[in-house]
Parts: sequence; structure tokens; C-alpha cells
Amino acid sequence: MFKGSMVAVVTPFSNGKFDEKRFCDLIEWHIAQGTHGIIPCGTTGEASTLDFDEHYRVIEVAVKTVNKRISVLAGAGANATDEAIQITKKTKELGADGALIVTPYYNKPTQEGLYQHYKAIAEAVDIPIVLYNVPGRTAVNMLPATVARLSELDNIVGIKEATGDMRQASDLIRLCGDNIEVYSGDDFTTFAMLALGAKGGISVTANIAPKAFADMYNAWAAGDINKARDLHFSMEPLNAVMFIETNPIPVKTALAMMGKVEEEFRLPLCRMAASNRDKLQEAMKKIGLI
Repeated sequence: MFKGSMVAVVTPFSNGKFDEKRFCDLIEWHIAQGTHGIIPCGTTGEASTLDFDEHYRVIEVAVKTVNKRISVLAGAGANATDEAIQITKKTKELGADGALIVTPYYNKPTQEGLYQHYKAIAEAVDIPIVLYNVPGRTAVNMLPATVARLSELDNIVGIKEATGDMRQASDLIRLCGDNIEVYSGDDFTTFAMLALGAKGGISVTANIAPKAFADMYNAWAAGDINKARDLHFSMEPLNAVMFIETNPIPVKTALAMMGKVEEEFRLPLCRMAASNRDKLQEAMKKIGLI
């Protein structure tokens, strides 16, 4: 259902408010560059600092701007199951193609708790659901056996796997088979996960280099493995510098350097340290982004 290079798009701010024009311009740029899907209100979109009205408005603008040209998989997670159901219902109402739902954070549910959480959402809202496993953010790791159980539910169609653990990714794809689609959640693992059977990646770095990531997936899908591998290696220095500080600080700073957004975050996120900013700028210059 979802495939290819999917961008976990930033949320531009201007004077503390959601900058709708910049956001629409970003989406149009991504579509022109070959991006296969847009993910608003994810980690990279600073969803945790958006209030409900802002969250829904970002999704609404994304859906209207995309206008069915590519997929819109909207972030709809929360650490309380009832709240996640509320957001997911609104996501469906706003016309998103699917809901990306992160594992509950901070409260550290058991594997059974994770199963019951997603089962409750899937039964409450008839929308395609993509699970999101990112233990570095949430302090809980959803294990492949739990995902395999969830893959039996009809509207759970995929998982964004962001552990960076290739053994876990391999086990996940092996256990789930064709029941759900698996997507890389870490840019440095996307090429390797495609080889294991993943259907694409949900990318941070593609915010600033969308064509390279779309071309990598397209080359892989066409059987041109050498080209896909070359593109993977060419992006690795950029992938590394995207995480020298907490995401989305580096990628949003990079977009500001490119003139595409204001360099504005919401606390507790803040501007990059000068030394890291220099490293980011150097990496971008080396591949001609600035």
C-alpha cells in the first residue's frame, strides 16, 4: 500500500505558528523531486510539540496539497490508547491514506500491552495502520513476535522499523512474511533492508535530498542494484550528520540553510551548537546542496 521513499516531513514554523505556505511549498518540491509519500506529524515534524488543532491542521494541509498525487501517511500516535484512537479517527476524517502510530512512550508497556494497544486502535478505526517502532525515542522495543501477532489484524498493513538492528529487521520480515510491509526507519539501513524484503524507507535525510532517495528506491525496484548501492553510499555522510544532534534539529537547520524554512524550533528543541552546525554545512557543501 505504501512504498518507496517516504519523507517524514518537517513542520515549518514562523513566529511560533505553523507556516502553511512553506509547508505547501515543501510538499510541491518533494512531489517534483520524485518522493513517493509524505508523512506529516511524525518525530521529524515535531508532533510532540503541536497541540491538537495544530496537529490536525498540518494533516489537513498535507492531504489537500498532495491531492492524491502521492500517499499521505499521517502521524497519529499517543502514549494513551484512548488519545491515539481520537487522533486516528480524526486522521481518517481528514482524508489521510493511513495512520503511522508510534509505540506508547514513557509508560513502557509490556509486549502484551503493546498488542492490546494496537488491537484497540485497529478495531476502533477502519484506516490502514502502520506501526512505528523506535525504542531510542520511546524506551520500549516492540519485538518481531508481537508484530507478527498484530500483522494478523486486517487493517494493520505495515511497520516503520527504526531500531537500527538488522537482526531484528531480518527476524521481523521473516516472521511476518507477506502479512504486512516493512519500511526502514533509519536512513542508513534502507538499502540493506530493501535486500531483506522491505518496501521502502521513511526518511529524515530525504527532507533535504529527496531526489537521491527516490532514485535509490527506483533503481532498486528496477533491478539496478549497483546504482542503488552507489546512491546509498553517496548519502551516508549526510545520513550521519543528520543525527549529530537530536532529530529534527539538524535537518531543519539544513533546510533553513537551503532557504526552504525558517530556522525555528519549539522548546525544548533549540538551535544547533556552532561546532555541529559547521559540520552540517561542510557535509552539505560536499554534495552541492548549498
